Amino acid sequence: MREAPSVEEASQRWGDSIEIIGVAWSGDQATYSAFIADGGLTFPNIDDTSGTIYERFGVPYQPAAVLIRPDGSTELIRGVFEADQLQALL
Repeated sequence: MREAPSVEEASQRWGDSIEIIGVAWSGDQATYSAFIADGGLTFPNIDDTSGTIYERFGVPYQPAAVLIRPDGSTELIRGVFEADQLQALL
């Protein structure tokens, strides 16, 4: 996941005002646990190998991100993104 460092940067930069949750769509527990450890990711990550979360938010593939605003509206970010791109949406 090429955007993992940018997501971690965003988590460190805005962690007091936004919540970032990683969602694993494929693989097994050992694979994504290693990915989290190897990437030094500090934000929470959950297993969605069933695809339920991705389906709910219309995520067609990885990498992608969903911004969920306080009013419940969402914005799908498709592809690799940088922390600065996320900042523009906040």
